[in-house]
Amino acid sequence: MPNSPGVYQYYDREDKILYVGKAKNLKKRVSSYFTKTHENGKTRVLVSKIARIEHIVVKTETDALLLENNLIKKYQPKYNVLLKDDKSYPWICIKKEAFPRVFMTRNIWKDGSEYFGPYTSVKTARALLALIKELYPLRTCAYNLSEENIQSGKYKVCLEYHIKNCKGACEGMQEEREYLADIREIRNIIKGNFKSSLKRFEKLMMEFAERAEFEEAQKIKEKIELLSSYQARSTVVHPSINNVDVYSIVSDRTYAYVNFLKMANGAIIQSHTVEIKKKLDESDQSLLELSVVELRERFRSTSREIYVPFRIDLGDDIKVTVPKQGDKKRIVELSTRNAKYFRLERLKQIQIVDPDRHTRRIMQQMQKDLRLTEEPRHIECFDNSNIQGTNPVAACVVFKDGKAAKSEYRHFNIKTVVGPDDYSSMEEVVHRRYKRLLEEDKDLPQLVVIDGGKGQLSSAVKSLDVLGLRGKIAIIGIAKRLEEIYYPEDPIPLYLDKKSETLKIIQQLRNEAHRFGINHHRNKRSKSALQTEMTQIPGIGEKTVVSLLKKFKSLKRIKNATFDDLEQLIGRDKALRITTHFQAEKNNKPES
Repeated sequence: MPNSPGVYQYYDREDKILYVGKAKNLKKRVSSYFTKTHENGKTRVLVSKIARIEHIVVKTETDALLLENNLIKKYQPKYNVLLKDDKSYPWICIKKEAFPRVFMTRNIWKDGSEYFGPYTSVKTARALLALIKELYPLRTCAYNLSEENIQSGKYKVCLEYHIKNCKGACEGMQEEREYLADIREIRNIIKGNFKSSLKRFEKLMMEFAERAEFEEAQKIKEKIELLSSYQARSTVVHPSINNVDVYSIVSDRTYAYVNFLKMANGAIIQSHTVEIKKKLDESDQSLLELSVVELRERFRSTSREIYVPFRIDLGDDIKVTVPKQGDKKRIVELSTRNAKYFRLERLKQIQIVDPDRHTRRIMQQMQKDLRLTEEPRHIECFDNSNIQGTNPVAACVVFKDGKAAKSEYRHFNIKTVVGPDDYSSMEEVVHRRYKRLLEEDKDLPQLVVIDGGKGQLSSAVKSLDVLGLRGKIAIIGIAKRLEEIYYPEDPIPLYLDKKSETLKIIQQLRNEAHRFGINHHRNKRSKSALQTEMTQIPGIGEKTVVSLLKKFKSLKRIKNATFDDLEQLIGRDKALRITTHFQAEKNNKPES
């Protein structure tokens, strides 16, 4: 293959097109598919299906990018991302005719008319048309207002003239020169340039005021206020930023979201975000390049400069700017926020409409973030609880598909460890848990999370080694101070993005294990204290204490129970002993 820029096409044995790609150097790019080991499974499948390769040489990489975009749209190959958009967006049309009409349409006709847009929101297009209608009286009829037809008196004014929405051009009451001046102002407003219209209205207002036509001057003043109010609603960035497109991208493992902002006269006049389903683990750079070409074509952009968050190659015809500071940097950050917001909204919708896809996405993201060999569909987290070595316990909580499986939570009373030894306690608990799962032939988790740093993690790893599970179960530790993730035998921790879903799920696991363990520890301490106090009463044994605990749950409730309630449960003699004991305790208590 040639060492030239171009486009390559992969075909299978049935001569169906599989993939279209672009390259600066066709030979290097195509050979990389067959000489590298690909981590992405879909890429490996693609390579195994390639039976024939075709290529087209072009002059520049820009030509390759445009040709790639056209071929993808034409053939829609299985392994290419497709920027699908089935919507028919509205446009504002200035019709090519005498006394041009201005209206909204979803169809574009090659009749010489001017089309502005497309607008991603019908509401935005209608609001702009409503503003234009308030500012300029335009005709809405479809009459052929040729000079000959007007002079012959072929048409009569309609209701729009009588309610002052039209100046009656059909009967020659408005000159075409004056009407076209309004159209020029409308064209500027649609493009986001309000200056000329404001200056014109201010001049008219002053002329009416000088002639003492104050009613007419007031009408013009109201139009100036209306236009200024509409201009203020646009996001003004900087007056010097004019005719620039802004692009940004946010992506996860399976989807990418590209935002597009159109800048004119220092204000944002258009915004749109697209969702792209990844096919071959494409890079953000390649997806953004493809999106820029497609969105510029879709929105008929003629801007010669674009702002992006990182360098992309679009050839020499378009100036690519990566802002580092100031207003330009802020507008790129605004575009990124729009993409992130769109992604969050889509994820909320998917969580409701397609929970399986939501779960798959989170599991895939966790696998990628934590460098696991498989999705962590089943996760278990361990936490120790003890206060000054008393009543040491541990907890194991279970999450399946990212959600708590509370019926599978387990408590552990530490049996072989004396005193507050977290490391030995963790080693015991992990060993007992997985020894039992192996004996009962139950499913093992894909991931174990240890609440603690290197010490607790090393202790848990010892137990997995003894049971022969080290290579079968992934294990990590999470330290509380900086939320760093530790791996066995790796001294350098992993720091996840504080806002990442992976870290949030691990934190949720850790917090749930802590809560579950602390509750068990409190209950155990309460029961221990209760049994110690109750068994000191002559004639009250452990069986009686257990019966009282089942009924009243706590020492406080037993103290507040009536004699009749106690008698009904444990008999008159024991009830009398308990009430007498607590009454004497109450009488001996010093007054505060």
